Amino acid sequence: MAAGSFEGQYVWHPAADDRQLAQACIDVKAGRYLSAHEALLDARHDFEVRAHRSLVLASEAADSDLAERWLDEEPGPESALLWARVAMLRALRMADAHDRRAGTLVGIAQAASERAAQMLPQDPTPWVAQLALSRLRRPRDPAPNGLLTAPPGPWQLFAHILRLDPWHREAHHRFLAFFFTRHGGTASARWDVASFLSHRAPASSALRLLPLVALVEDYDASALLADRTWEQPQWLAAATGSYNNWFPRVTDYRFTPVLDLSYLAHALYMARREFEAREVLTAMGPYASRMPWSAFGAPADQLTRARRSCGLPIPSAA
Repeated sequence: MAAGSFEGQYVWHPAADDRQLAQACIDVKAGRYLSAHEALLDARHDFEVRAHRSLVLASEAADSDLAERWLDEEPGPESALLWARVAMLRALRMADAHDRRAGTLVGIAQAASERAAQMLPQDPTPWVAQLALSRLRRPRDPAPNGLLTAPPGPWQLFAHILRLDPWHREAHHRFLAFFFTRHGGTASARWDVASFLSHRAPASSALRLLPLVALVEDYDASALLADRTWEQPQWLAAATGSYNNWFPRVTDYRFTPVLDLSYLAHALYMARREFEAREVLTAMGPYASRMPWSAFGAPADQLTRARRSCGLPIPSAA
């Protein structure tokens, strides 16, 4: 099913129109890892795709022993990477559940990430896994010049990743998440970092959406006129800027960037720019992500409401 078409139902799976990844996910669920190896090997030199594929595959493998078994049977950069990502997810889940075993799992994930980084030093993905874990250990490196609040954080690790890939999408999102209030950060630091990261990125980069990510994180339905926030000039400018400069480049992507398109479509819809939101939603086709819609209610209901407002088809059962 191609993006740009809508046949009556949403497709929520994060593989979206990456058919190689979708097949690998099916095989991983069945206990087979050959197609996962091929999917990761194929993306060795496309770090954004490699990061996405390894994360999606890890989410499929986290509740089984596939990653450990693969690494034991065929040690290599791809099996080491999947194990690092699985160990990362397990550690984060345990920590978020306040499980006392989280500390042990963080150590395992750290060691797994270091092993994967040694096997393929040019790949930033294992370092991104370490960056994801940093919200549990709360490093306090001094911030560089240019930030109003100068919030301490994992700046050295982030800088190392940027030396490998200056515009790594997941690295920027993981770094921003370090400063979320629910992870021990502050609102002032979150806004400062989101603005800093966004403005240093090219105008045509999806990283210009980072302030809109922070805005969703900050959403409080009980606040006065909360749903009118996106109409304010700075947020409307962020949304229309990405629509004008980044959205036209989406056709160059190997696979539909569903999550980034979702944040853009949501921001345009909330800003009452239905014409632009309609174009973005159309480009997504049937593919959907739970964020940012789930911050406002049941994601399917919220997405359906937006599509209906923009005059687009909605699921027949909705």
